[in-house]
Amino acid sequence: MLVLVQILRAVAALMVVWHHGRHEAGLLAMRGVVPGLAPETLLPWWAGVDLFFVISGFVIVHASRSLAGAPGGRRRFLAHRIARVVPLYWLTSLAYLALAVAAPGLLGEAGALARDPAFVAASFLFWPMARPDGSVQPLYGLGWTLNAEMAFYVLFALGLGFGLRGAVAWLGVVLLALAAAGTLLPLPLPLAFWADPVVLEFLLGAGLGLARTSGLRAPGGVRLALAGLGLLGFLLAGRLLAGAEEVPGLARPLLAGLPALALVAAAALGPERGAAGGAPLPSPLPLPLRALSRLGDASYALYLVHPFALRAGREALLRLGLAPWLPLWGSLLAMTLLAVAAALLVHRLVERPLTRTLRAWLEARENRVGARSPPVFTGTEDR
Repeated sequence: MLVLVQILRAVAALMVVWHHGRHEAGLLAMRGVVPGLAPETLLPWWAGVDLFFVISGFVIVHASRSLAGAPGGRRRFLAHRIARVVPLYWLTSLAYLALAVAAPGLLGEAGALARDPAFVAASFLFWPMARPDGSVQPLYGLGWTLNAEMAFYVLFALGLGFGLRGAVAWLGVVLLALAAAGTLLPLPLPLAFWADPVVLEFLLGAGLGLARTSGLRAPGGVRLALAGLGLLGFLLAGRLLAGAEEVPGLARPLLAGLPALALVAAAALGPERGAAGGAPLPSPLPLPLRALSRLGDASYALYLVHPFALRAGREALLRLGLAPWLPLWGSLLAMTLLAVAAALLVHRLVERPLTRTLRAWLEARENRVGARSPPVFTGTEDR
């Protein structure tokens, strides 16, 4: 397992949590119980999604080495992706749907969308559909990233029969063509959604994954420089895009995707443990790194459950009368810690059992129909 990549997954999830936590703290400020927020100029916290996309592209290639060109490789790849992504997403979407039906006024537009069967079905099937306001988001808005991920998985699976290099080349041709068409032409949905240049971040990660599997490694000094460039890139993006609600076109993969690529490269291109050419990570890891690695395991749960936890934290701060006594950072930190605790519980008690059960069922079904089973994934998971 690439421990530093695992840690970056935790960092990416925490960035998204902090971004949405700022919104919840802003609602506290509107009620006059905490000071107002300064503009988001330090880091583009929303770029945690871009970091996720690059990591996903990298890990899918790194973890699919044994499946490329193997009999049944496409089917097994998709089965593992479904087992990994679908159960917890459907569960959180069901919780959101139930809340939207029970208290439609609480969630605004989602209350009306929950009564549209076609929209609800599209949301659960990862099919992009537009809301009345024109935004292309599923019922549970965070799922827009999974709509993009699932399209990436299907494209990559189609290319697996060409071998690993062929799969990445196929992915590059399709994603570059889609992004070019989306930039130059008015495309209908769902093509317009899949043609957003942000999908190029999957390709950046996939290219890095292919480079690593081909033997590329970087010495410690180079990786440290890459990490510094990535952080500087994020700092620059935070300065240039302060307060921006959306980052359209190629600006997002350039201003957020490239710094994310530098950070992932810094984490992924080190030597194997015990290999010559660089000092391996200490074993056991220092406590902060162990904690972040463990949170990286739960990063998918953190991404999906944090809106529920943040909202619950905000209401708890208000109802308990604690908000006026906490500074802005205290409110944000309290809500973030609650989201982390909730994610760790959900990961251990819900996500892992569901994933294990569905994967076992899919593999048993594959064996019943006589499919040959290539070796299971050996790399880290993408979420």
